[in-house]
Amino acid sequence: MYPIDLLAQPAIFATVTALVGLVVGSFLNVVIHRLPLMMDRAWREQCAELTAQAPPAYEPLSLASPRSRCPHCAHQITALENIPVLSYLALRGRCSACGEAIGLRYPLVESLTGLLSLAVAWHFGPGLAAGAALIFLWAMIALSGIDIDTQLLPDDITLPLLWLGLLINLGATFVDLKSAVIGAAAGYLCLWSVYWGFKLATGKEGMGYGDFKLLAAIGAWFGWQILPLTILLSSLVGAIVGVSLIVLAGRGREVPIPFGPYLAAAGILAMFFGKRLTQAYLGLF
Repeated sequence: MYPIDLLAQPAIFATVTALVGLVVGSFLNVVIHRLPLMMDRAWREQCAELTAQAPPAYEPLSLASPRSRCPHCAHQITALENIPVLSYLALRGRCSACGEAIGLRYPLVESLTGLLSLAVAWHFGPGLAAGAALIFLWAMIALSGIDIDTQLLPDDITLPLLWLGLLINLGATFVDLKSAVIGAAAGYLCLWSVYWGFKLATGKEGMGYGDFKLLAAIGAWFGWQILPLTILLSSLVGAIVGVSLIVLAGRGREVPIPFGPYLAAAGILAMFFGKRLTQAYLGLF
């Protein structure tokens, strides 16, 4: 039996996918941290070019280099210190050089990515649907982390995700192509309409354009049928979290709350349970 044949067995496929998910989770931590910095540098360089000023001098930065460092002492993280979750536990959550605490987010993102990747493998089984679903899942985790930190949903992720959803559904992997195209357009226009309605009524911006593009991507992957439930779930969870932050944590009412993580969570639920949830939702009426 060849190794590729072993992957066709559900249990082995799920185990391998979970391990790959842990490694990808480590990389997503890099994406969440570095992509906003790369975007900020690009914007500053463009501003300098438009104003005929010398561009700022920065150390070269990409998703691949330089190697990860401790933010406190600049100690370069070695390969043994970068094993997902295990290194964090072995180091007891502290830098091996200076002893400063390492953020709990790193093992949490790795663990979440590994567990959800396992769920994808078990739910879809070996095949194109599982591979596509993993890409969607990993993009949702990266977008959520970036939005929580910066209230940005980068076009570098949302737009390729939208087009990829349409391409994946050329063969009706999740929905037929017609539903995917309508879902992409309707997803964008739904939140675009809410944005302008709120702005005309209050003079304020209630959300960013990145939210429109994210919902459009979800519609492109899973069809227009899932959009009402996605909006309902994300709005409900967002409202509960927002009220809780105001009441329990004393967060100011004027402090904006990122909406992307709630859309992403609803998109992941749609990926796993979309048809059943939609049927149950419609059954209420």
